[in-house]
Amino acid sequence: MMDWTDRHCRVFHRQMTRRARLYSEMVTTGAVIHGEREKLLGFSPQEQPLALQLGGSDPSDLAKAARIGEGFGYDEINLNVGCPSDRVQNGRFGACLMAEPALVGECVAAMKAAVSVPVTVKCRIGIDDQDPGEALHTLTQTLVAAGVDAVIVHARKAWLKGLSPRENREIPPLDYPLVYRLKQAFPRLPVVINGGITTLDDADQHLAHVDGVMLGRAAYHQPELLLDVDRRLFGQNNPHDDASAALDACVPYIESQLARGVRLSAITRHLLGLFAGRPGARSFRRHLADRAVKEGAGCEIVREAMAFVSRSDEEMAARVNAA
Repeated sequence: MMDWTDRHCRVFHRQMTRRARLYSEMVTTGAVIHGEREKLLGFSPQEQPLALQLGGSDPSDLAKAARIGEGFGYDEINLNVGCPSDRVQNGRFGACLMAEPALVGECVAAMKAAVSVPVTVKCRIGIDDQDPGEALHTLTQTLVAAGVDAVIVHARKAWLKGLSPRENREIPPLDYPLVYRLKQAFPRLPVVINGGITTLDDADQHLAHVDGVMLGRAAYHQPELLLDVDRRLFGQNNPHDDASAALDACVPYIESQLARGVRLSAITRHLLGLFAGRPGARSFRRHLADRAVKEGAGCEIVREAMAFVSRSDEEMAARVNAA
């Protein structure tokens, strides 16, 4: 997600799950080819498995950007055909490409010819006045012919005229059965479902019909739901038992980034969803929001914020024992 799933966010989420595949922010082909690549594409090995999401519509440029991404070590190259923002539409990429399935197929074919890692596409079920069943099926047929390795489907239509990006995440109705039918129509194609999925119980239900589930804002705003992903969905031990242990494991990374001149607030802005609903969570968020932005703020701010939650846990336990 643009401006959200940067390298600091991904390192934090990786403490919750070792197995789930993480995705970069969407990066345009122009930025990859002509921009500061290390800043845009650099990541820590601990973030893997990791996919690079590209935005673009020129097959040659996408092939170049995909090759660069593979060179950086990304495990997958993903083409965004689902983002509805005005900025994306003006660049002729994102969800507006749902209206040009042949071009998307050319883009995928060029990327497949350029790299050896999987090439995937994230899309909507349709846009504007398109019939979702026809639009999604036509696009998928074209992608399969181009050699796509998987499709990730946000199970909502995107209205490019009349709805804001936020409204496009909430107003168009979800149509999960349509995505299930897509999997039935293309049984050999890995199909991943996205949109409105907020719990691992939801994910379990979808996995009876499709091959994978993508979590977006739910995982960002409530990162603790990732804590049990490895055990529930992959049959393996979770990396940490609770959010406090996961955050403790991030401390060496935070210290290393501070030593490189990264501001603490650039990292802690991704931590504010932790401990939601628990005693001390509000004080945790307030402390980070108030203190991490100050010049020279160090890792002690994170430890102080964590203490609000630990103290509340101890107080709660004391009340239970007293009762």
